[in-house]
Amino acid sequence: MIARIWHGKTNKSKFDEYSAILEKIAIPDYQKTDGFKGLTFLRNIVGDEAHFNLITYWENMEVIKNFAGEDFEKAKYYPIDNDYLLEFEEKVQHYEVFASITI
Repeated sequence: MIARIWHGKTNKSKFDEYSAILEKIAIPDYQKTDGFKGLTFLRNIVGDEAHFNLITYWENMEVIKNFAGEDFEKAKYYPIDNDYLLEFEEKVQHYEVFASITI
């Protein structure tokens, strides 16, 4: 299994609003890709910025390419992100998942 990790940030004032956007737009987009295994959304506020870390889990790298395209290391953004994100990080990170436990 492969974990794909994305980071984004908004103004603190848009913390809850952008969270709702992610739930409404991003999560259904991931779920419609065969080989998607799950996700973890993390968020926090640091100073005046709201940070979002998204960890998605995928069957393998080919599945990620089906979702993100051949340039699978490039971050995928949605048009509405222009109204929220303070910057657009170009790349995401990928890690092989060798152990995972949830309680």
